[in-house]
Amino acid sequence: MKAYTYALILLFTVIICLIASFDKRIRFNRYFGTFLKSAILVAIPFIAWDIWFTARGVWWFNTDYTLGIVIAGLPLEEWLFFICIPFSCVFTYFCFDKFFKLDWLSGMNNLIVFVSVIVCSVMALLHHDKIYTLVTAIATIVTLIYLHFIVRAHWIGKASLVFTVLMLGFFPVNGVLTGTGLETPIVNYNPDCFLGIRMLTIPVEDAVYGYTQFLLVLYFFKRFSHSFDENKKYKGSYEL
Repeated sequence: MKAYTYALILLFTVIICLIASFDKRIRFNRYFGTFLKSAILVAIPFIAWDIWFTARGVWWFNTDYTLGIVIAGLPLEEWLFFICIPFSCVFTYFCFDKFFKLDWLSGMNNLIVFVSVIVCSVMALLHHDKIYTLVTAIATIVTLIYLHFIVRAHWIGKASLVFTVLMLGFFPVNGVLTGTGLETPIVNYNPDCFLGIRMLTIPVEDAVYGYTQFLLVLYFFKRFSHSFDENKKYKGSYEL
């Protein structure tokens, strides 16, 4: 049973959202292909990042908690992570956007981007010797600058609120991965490569990493969804 731990974490993370996707009030199942295309596109650089960090010993995996299938140095479950976790995140955003009027949060975009970029820049400058902190900070800065100043995404505030809500699920999921309730962590971190600030057992960089990944998947999901809705001409299509 121990070998199924990581796989079960992913299953429990995605199963409720997957079932709810077929609800007639939500119909997120129409966007499965669109989501998959978006998630895979973002997963490519993130998996490359993952493989590189694993090879450098920035983090490593305890295979006692995995199925034992390893691809390019990563457990199979780690590859699936980049589909399952974004699925639950984007589904949650989709539901919030569908059932709640949150457009007023666009007024928070400037503040969120300004504060995030400043904090990440300071962390990158002060802790440039810690590679996980540095790379995560740079990725977040580049992502926010691109979304806010280049593509003029109006939904950053909305996405940030949804991600804050998603933290309720982030703590148990990432908590177990990083050792909460287990004899040893599934994912282990080199203490020389990150700040050492943990939320329970979770490195703070993990939250920033997850936020950046979420924003990027959501960006492509919105782009592809817009084209999908135009082609299919659904009534009441997803507003982007």
